[in-house]
Amino acid sequence: MDLICEERLSDAPLVERIWRNQGERAGPFISMAEIECGLVVTKHRGKTTITLRGPTTRATPAFCPPDAEFIGIQFKPGAFISTLPAKMVMERHDLNLPEATGNSFWLNGSTWQYPDYENADTFVNRLVHEGLLVYEPVVGAVLQGQSVDMSLRTVQRRFLQATGMTNNAIYQIKRAHYATALLKQDVAILDTIHQAGYFDQPHLTRSLKQFIGLTPAQIMDQSRTERLSFLYKKNPSWLRYNMEVPGIIDIYSPSLSASS
Repeated sequence: MDLICEERLSDAPLVERIWRNQGERAGPFISMAEIECGLVVTKHRGKTTITLRGPTTRATPAFCPPDAEFIGIQFKPGAFISTLPAKMVMERHDLNLPEATGNSFWLNGSTWQYPDYENADTFVNRLVHEGLLVYEPVVGAVLQGQSVDMSLRTVQRRFLQATGMTNNAIYQIKRAHYATALLKQDVAILDTIHQAGYFDQPHLTRSLKQFIGLTPAQIMDQSRTERLSFLYKKNPSWLRYNMEVPGIIDIYSPSLSASS
């Protein structure tokens, strides 16, 4: 069975969702490509760590240790820690923030209490107040297909600095997540191709193998042994943004092989 988590939306404007998982299903799994940065608090065998994670542009193998508890804060695309931008922690270059005491850690020269599932919003608001969690509004405008009153080069540079990837890459990953959700709901492969906007089945298969780690048939196979990471249900990005490519998307050269 794929990994599942409890999740909720957040009152903090720069947060996509807050989630937690008790780690009751230990073992290997496939971590799908992700478009956001986030913080994950892990409690395992009496030790607490907090990890900054960045976006990933392909599925990677991962492992869930037994008896571990996880609390995650997923930022919105375009939100990032100012001193640790997305490009520093992309592609599984996760960064464990240094421990201060048993219940606190160091960030930007100050100690911070580890957040929990209930007070994560307060924690994020403090990050914003201290100028440590920032947001690039160009990202939201581009993802919504809105016009931006600045040069093309400036838009590209600011978008890449904030997210670590191009708009085209984000769109391809969101579309793969959307197709995976359809297949897991037993939508036929041909219908999924049409609804998610793929050209044909080989195009769908290449995309899912790169971003999800499984073929369409494997995703639909409920008896498979490979497990997938969380496919979030609350405020999912493939519903928040129209799945048709925004008009500005064609200004970016495709950077991922599955985008062709």
